Parts: sequence; C-alpha cells; structure tokens
Amino acid sequence: MAVTTSDIRKGAVIRHNNNLYAVVEFQHVNPGKGAAFTRTRMKELGTGKVIEITYKSGEAIDIVDVEFRTMQYLYKSGENFTFMNMKSYEQVEMNGDLAGEEAKYLKEGLEVILGIFEDRPVNMQLPKKIQYKVIEAPPAVKGDSAAGNVTKEIVLDNGLRVQAPIFIKEGEEVLVNTETGEYSARASQG
Repeated sequence: MAVTTSDIRKGAVIRHNNNLYAVVEFQHVNPGKGAAFTRTRMKELGTGKVIEITYKSGEAIDIVDVEFRTMQYLYKSGENFTFMNMKSYEQVEMNGDLAGEEAKYLKEGLEVILGIFEDRPVNMQLPKKIQYKVIEAPPAVKGDSAAGNVTKEIVLDNGLRVQAPIFIKEGEEVLVNTETGEYSARASQG
C-alpha cells in the first residue's frame, strides 16, 4: 500500500526497486534549514544485505502488508531455522541470512513473532528479554572485585556467551536483553 514516510516503523516491510526490505532502524530528521527527511537502515529480505536509504519527508513509499504470527522456535537444520505455528502446528523455515544476528538468541521452545509475507517468513521479532540457564560460569576469584574485575564470561544453554556479574553461578537462570546483547538480571525464582 502506498503511504508516506511518516508511516515508517521498525519491522515494517517496504518494497523498494522491486525488492522487499525490513526496516531495521529509522530516524525522522527535521533540520533547521532545508526539508525534513527520514533516514532508514533496511535489510533486504532475500539476501540479508543491509542498505541505507534516505526519503524526503512526505515521499510516497510502498509498505507491504505483513501478517504477524506468534511462532515457537523448534530447531536449526543446516542454515535454516524451523518454527511452528502454535495454533495450526504448521511449520515454516527461515533462512539464516534472514534471521541474521538475532538468531544467536534462539533456543528451543522460545516464542517469537514472525512476519509472514506470501506464505514465507520475512522477519523475526524477539522478546526484549529471554531467560537462559547458565551452563558454564568460572568461579569468582578472591580479589577480583578489588582489581576492578566485576564481570566474567558465562556460557548459556544455547551456547551464547555474555558478560555477567562475578556472583552468577553455574545452574542459575539469567535474563539477557536482546536489544543490547547484555546480561540483564537473575531470573526470579518462583
């Protein structure tokens, strides 16, 4: 559907030069002099290549209708990630290039929102925070905090490595912020 730059949102899918792109980042800019514009960073849905495009304020753009479905991540097979629709049990595969950097946060059973266009997934929205079990956490060494070493690298149940406070132990559950890739907090036990 033809709309203007004011309708650009993160995750929106735009048809540009007959290719589909998902908006990764956007910024509406209104300089003191000159016309306002919208700067976008978009990922091509076929290749995963990221491009930057600047649109004049009010310029007509073609945002395509994408259906958003809650899906459960099942497994990785080669370069593809398999998800299941929780209502119909239908399974869909998403190419690794399309999943991009966010694929490192996937773990079996995780619910994500997939954007579906013409029966194929075109983008993925993760929860802001995801809970993981710590499978490796080196013990804190006496004197670490005095030396300024207040974090250590831990390994999570999906293989992800993050920096966490030195008091985190193997077997604990922690939350990771998917927007920053950083340790967020201990998961509440309850």
